[in-house]
Amino acid sequence: MTGDRWTLLLVKGEYSPISQFTLSRRAIQLGIGGLTALCLTLAGVALTAGMNGSARLEAHRLARENAALTQELSDIHGRVDNLEGRIGELTQMDSRLRLIAGLDSIDREVFQVGVGGPGNPLPETNALWAIDPALSEVAFAVRYDLNILERRASLLKASMGEAADSLMAHRDLLESTPSILPTSGPLSSFFTQRRFHPIHHRPLPHEGVDIAATLGTPILAAAKGKVVYAGNMSGYGLMVEIDHGYGYTTRYGHASRLLARVGDIVQRGERIALVGRTGIATSPHLHYEVRVNGKPQNPMNYVISGTVP
Repeated sequence: MTGDRWTLLLVKGEYSPISQFTLSRRAIQLGIGGLTALCLTLAGVALTAGMNGSARLEAHRLARENAALTQELSDIHGRVDNLEGRIGELTQMDSRLRLIAGLDSIDREVFQVGVGGPGNPLPETNALWAIDPALSEVAFAVRYDLNILERRASLLKASMGEAADSLMAHRDLLESTPSILPTSGPLSSFFTQRRFHPIHHRPLPHEGVDIAATLGTPILAAAKGKVVYAGNMSGYGLMVEIDHGYGYTTRYGHASRLLARVGDIVQRGERIALVGRTGIATSPHLHYEVRVNGKPQNPMNYVISGTVP
């Protein structure tokens, strides 16, 4: 080194000439600076390329996730449409059940049970909106449809429950309504307000029907109920009285033998006595009465079939 200059000696081999280069301090500084700048530039390019590559990979991953989410929402929307169809079928079934139960059908507009109005969220309020507005709208539509279906399902549950309760009440009423002739045989006397009495020999009300039958023929309960009387009663002879509820009572007179006792719970068609001629009677027969809230009614108005089951 001489002053501000540097001399570089390059030796290639033992017998080769020596190459000599002389550089000033400034040239060396410029060279080092340029080399440093070049290195930094290359490092920056490499770093940028790496970041861009990572960004592309991340963008690709997000795109795949977005596509998968879009497909999932589409599948859910399809299932919601299918569920809406089934809810529609249940709505029709509910209408039929309510008709059978004697209830008015629920208005179609009530089943719409729409949602919306002030205070309800919009697609723009969802966090997904800032990421993908289109996807946010799809998600909002699915959520909206699900809210409607949930409300319809709740309404159907309540409606079907009401119909079921009504059907059970109707079933109990039907089971408690006198609807059969209690014994086999022809009608020998009908319900009337004035009938010439065969024993008293004067017109008197006949508050039931007489069914002619042989002695000992089974007498059956006309409907389910509770036996409230079983014994001898003036004019009726041996008699059974059944309280069926709903204001219905029935009486079975002139029996030869009682099979039911007070307090027994009997079903329609169950044996409660045997035909006889006790009390005021000229021959074996059953005197059968139906009363509603204590008032005699024509039993034939309640008989569904003229035969004993």
